[in-house]
Amino acid sequence: MNISELYHYFKQSYLVSTDTRKITKGCLFFALKGDTFNGNKFAKNALEKGAAYAIVDEEVYKTNQQIILVKDVLETLQSLATYHRGKLGVPIVALTGSNGKTTTKELVNVVLSRKYKTTATLGNLNNHIGVPLTLLSMTPKTEIGIVEMGANHLKEIDFLCQIAQPDYGYITNFGKAHLEGFGSLEGVIQGKTELYQYIKSQNKTVFVNNEDKIQVEKSENIDKITFGKDNVDVEVSFIEANPFVKVQFNDKAVVSQLIGAYNYNNIAAAIAIGCHFNVPKEEIASAIENYIPTNNRSQIIEKGSNKIVLDAYNANPSSMQVALENLSGLTDTYKMAVLGDMFELGFEAEVEHQGIVNLLSRLKIDKAYLIGENFYKINLKQSEENNSIVLFKSFDDFKSYFSKQKIENATLLIKASRGMALERILDLI
Repeated sequence: MNISELYHYFKQSYLVSTDTRKITKGCLFFALKGDTFNGNKFAKNALEKGAAYAIVDEEVYKTNQQIILVKDVLETLQSLATYHRGKLGVPIVALTGSNGKTTTKELVNVVLSRKYKTTATLGNLNNHIGVPLTLLSMTPKTEIGIVEMGANHLKEIDFLCQIAQPDYGYITNFGKAHLEGFGSLEGVIQGKTELYQYIKSQNKTVFVNNEDKIQVEKSENIDKITFGKDNVDVEVSFIEANPFVKVQFNDKAVVSQLIGAYNYNNIAAAIAIGCHFNVPKEEIASAIENYIPTNNRSQIIEKGSNKIVLDAYNANPSSMQVALENLSGLTDTYKMAVLGDMFELGFEAEVEHQGIVNLLSRLKIDKAYLIGENFYKINLKQSEENNSIVLFKSFDDFKSYFSKQKIENATLLIKASRGMALERILDLI
């Protein structure tokens, strides 16, 4: 069966699923395979739960007319998404970067949805499976699509661009993320700017933070919309973050519910994109002010007399640094950091974890608890005399210690890579 024929079936519902636990009546079920599972085995079950058709790539599982046999299910899913993207004919905004992708995507979505029917990536479904699923979640009612793209090695962003074919691109920043796959910061820059190269090849447009020298340099000779303070298309400036980010836009102060100066760039990008698409400036400001972060991303949680900055969704050296610098800059509070290991750093893991400890020693943070095998290996100078930094090899070790502590009138930053699941600390406070 070719893609145009399969598209005929897709248009009957505009619904797809890759999980039999989340079958929607009338959907197409794509039987994906992984290292530990084979979706082909669940094709019949998907039909029993209400799927209209199941797409498989092993002939033994084609047991009736509702089961469609293809050469490769994943490639078919990706091809159908690209075919659908062409039929939609709506502008697609693609976002990538080392830090802040999902927050920026959410901000752009709330801003654009003030004027348009938008469809955006759910959560962080931003890989070779998530991007096709995002595209296929768009319907004829969609007016603008917002696609988040993640990558941990070279050529991945280019591949995702070939699927999504974006009209606009924005790179949040270039940081020390996924060094295990990219090899170095230079590799990160090369990988992320594949978005720029695609946009340039299609004579499309990028949004550029004029205060980011790397963005400015790498976007030369590309049609662009700039934002920031001076000589830009959209003027936005930083006022303060104590703790919530306040920016100057449209001759007014816009006060967000996001903490950390690092979120200024995410807010400014959303404002610039909203302006380009002619969302009324008052609506842009209102959307920014009413956006509340979720999913363990820069959330402010109050428990008793304590204020908790929960940023435990992910971490890398760059995001860890700015989060700690932001905590250090807060005033009139006892400041604590509870940090967990950063993953996917490869051979740089020891150096980067040591770098965070060295940074802590220079910042104005009263107490730091470091959890995980990577942090436990670092050299804590004068450890007998330095009571401000305490190391724990495992979460259980930390839990035994921390549950006995009485924490009051403090501001706590909780940050780590997703695998550390440090949101568990909330139950201990």
